[in-house]
Amino acid sequence: MTTTEPLAVSEQIDRANASGRKPVVFVHGLWLLPSSWDRWADHFAAAGYAPVTADWPDDPDTVDEAKAHPEVFAHKTVGQIADHVAAHIGRLDSEPVVIGHSFGGLLTQIIAGRGLASASVAISPAPFRGVLPLPISALRSAKPVLSNPANRNRAVPLTYDQFRYAFANAVDEAEAKPLYETYSVPGSGAPIFQAASANLNPWTEVKVDTQNPDRGPLLIISGESDHTVPWSIANASYKKQLKNPGVTEIVKIEGRGHSLTIDGGWRDVADTALAFVKRFA
Repeated sequence: MTTTEPLAVSEQIDRANASGRKPVVFVHGLWLLPSSWDRWADHFAAAGYAPVTADWPDDPDTVDEAKAHPEVFAHKTVGQIADHVAAHIGRLDSEPVVIGHSFGGLLTQIIAGRGLASASVAISPAPFRGVLPLPISALRSAKPVLSNPANRNRAVPLTYDQFRYAFANAVDEAEAKPLYETYSVPGSGAPIFQAASANLNPWTEVKVDTQNPDRGPLLIISGESDHTVPWSIANASYKKQLKNPGVTEIVKIEGRGHSLTIDGGWRDVADTALAFVKRFA
């Protein structure tokens, strides 16, 4: 379990500003906390960057607190979370790199589309309006939320079996169980319902300005075995982003599932992101 008291986001921002280093803002997705980026933050700090592990509104400090008080996650929408992360970025002295996973990858693209990132990396990003593929595995991964309309206004935890399918399908049982116990927390149902209806709702918050010339370079990373955000979704997002005049790239990492940022192979993914960041930031 995560028990170490984390450094508050405001303190991380102050430290980044004082360092004079290029800030890198990490954005987590559903069913995770900012602490899921701790190893990435250390890795990027060692490479000379100033890491900031952004929270979502009302995120608890630890996994234990999150499991004890799941109600704090309810009612958090994509627009609310994007504005919250943008407010953090607004306190930085220089334009950051933004890196996000899953719904954090969607938020990363929203932030970049607002012209707030010098470069960005979206890892297994949740789809936005205009991304049409809907594979069976993605529907099955979202079923714990979408199966009950009342979940839109709730915080929904994943059972171990649900986590095993949606996140940890590409690792063995011996690794999957500790990942679930260490990282998995309840998640707001609202973003899942928003994403599910995005292509039917012209006023959706789940939209990205893919054509903003100030978007900056963007890398999308996809796990070959990802059930939650399969290649077809990541590649469709990439094709939408190709409308941007900036650099847009995509990488598929073989044999990796949705847990690719937190499992034993995290460093390979981090190094892929870091190599891209070094080229442009």
